Amino acid sequence: MMAKRIRSLSAALLAGGLAFPAAAQWTMDNDTSELHFLTTKNAQVTEVHQFDSFGGSLSDDGKLAVTVSLASVNTAIDIRNERMKKMLFNVSQFAEATFEAKLDESMTNLAVGDMVTGSVEGTLTLHGKAVPTTFAVKASKVSEDTLTVSTTSPTLIKAESFGLADGVAALQEIAGLKSITTTVPVTFSVTFTQ
Repeated sequence: MMAKRIRSLSAALLAGGLAFPAAAQWTMDNDTSELHFLTTKNAQVTEVHQFDSFGGSLSDDGKLAVTVSLASVNTAIDIRNERMKKMLFNVSQFAEATFEAKLDESMTNLAVGDMVTGSVEGTLTLHGKAVPTTFAVKASKVSEDTLTVSTTSPTLIKAESFGLADGVAALQEIAGLKSITTTVPVTFSVTFTQ
């Protein structure tokens, strides 16, 4: 489904706020953060896409909030971007995808140089549907005011779970494709700063 700065969805998916110190507000650095998703068409052509606009924060009490602008979908093909915005995401009605999670205290206190792996469980809201979603992540505290978080494996987002299967079918038909997979792997690498 879904190349410059890379911002999937699935949302998605950005749950990377995993390892933030609980004593400060952290904000996602859009210049160094990337969010990718893969699509496969005609059973064997897999492509990497991204979102160019997303952001997030982690509050001092461990609340993670990430927002993705669905209109920023970037497939490197303008007509496909426009079709995805209108026919799949329906951005006029559902402009954003969000992910919210409450992080455990054991995952929010890192010293400089520390790295931790774990899972972040939260709620991904896309196309008006809120679905429990888990991301496997690795977080590193690079300095007192910089944290990096990336997925350690893709999270699979299912179009059917978010009421997007009809949109995928419409894209398949208009593009004259034999198939488009309805399960999309999402990965990210993000940087948070204070």
